[in-house]
This record gives sequence, structure tokens and C-alpha cells, in this order.
Amino acid sequence: PGAAPCGDNQWMIDSIKQLTADGYQVIATFQHFEYYSPEPRPQQKRDFEAMAQAGAVVVSGSQGHYAQAMEFDDNTFIHYGLGNLFFDQMNYIMSDGSITQNTRREFLDRHVFYNGHYINTELLTAQLEEFARPRPMTPEERAAFLTEYFTASGWLP
Repeated sequence: PGAAPCGDNQWMIDSIKQLTADGYQVIATFQHFEYYSPEPRPQQKRDFEAMAQAGAVVVSGSQGHYAQAMEFDDNTFIHYGLGNLFFDQMNYIMSDGSITQNTRREFLDRHVFYNGHYINTELLTAQLEEFARPRPMTPEERAAFLTEYFTASGWLP
């Protein structure tokens, strides 16, 4: 546990390989760059996929004020950004001058392990209210959110 210096991916890769060899199920997290759209950037993909190839069973981005896509790399679940949690960003002015409230949407990933094996990830979804109070999404909000993100992840047409 703990934080690694920014940019020291080799230390993380070596640590994940050693922990995996020792029998641990590794969850690697990144405080990567912040982006205001769901698609991962090339550097994110390289960094996150390197951790997956090293043996992490889950690789997750904790940086995003805007939730990002997810994918599988062999048996590794990669979630590039969970979105805001307990943060006061109710909207964001995009580069074209439009205002988005997508900074209010967030994932709370619940990873399930049993008997030393990664079993599943449950995607819980929430919406920020009153500048830092998350609430579960309504069924309609959740359906729209998941449809958008499963599309951005390449899982839906």
C-alpha cells in the first residue's frame, strides 16, 4: 500500500509483478491527468495497460472529475476514471463555452474477491447534489449513464 512517485511506472510494474508472484490480487490506482470526456488518452492507455500486463487484476483511475471509459485487458478490469466523489464541482465550462453537468456523475466500483480470486466488479452509480453529497442515480439516470459509458467503452454500438 501507499503512493509511488509520479512517473515511476517501472517501480509500480516491478512491485505488481512481485506481489502477484507472492499470491496477492493487486489493485493499482492512478492519479492521472484530468480530462473532461469519457475516452482514455493514449498515455493513460499505455500506463494502465502496463499495470495490467504486470499482473494487476484491477487498474483504476482516481483523478477524473469526469467519469471515463472502462475495458478489459485479458483478465484485468481497467476503469480509466471514476468521476467526482465528495467534490464540489457541479458543472464545468467546456472549451467550446458550453456548460456540462457531467462532472456530477460518478462510479463507485465495488470489487468482489473470494478465496483469493477476483470475481467481479459491481458498477454503482451516483450523482452529486448540493456541492458534495452523492446520491444513488435514479433508474433513468443510471440507464442513460451506463449506455453512454458502455458505448464509450466499445461495448455497445
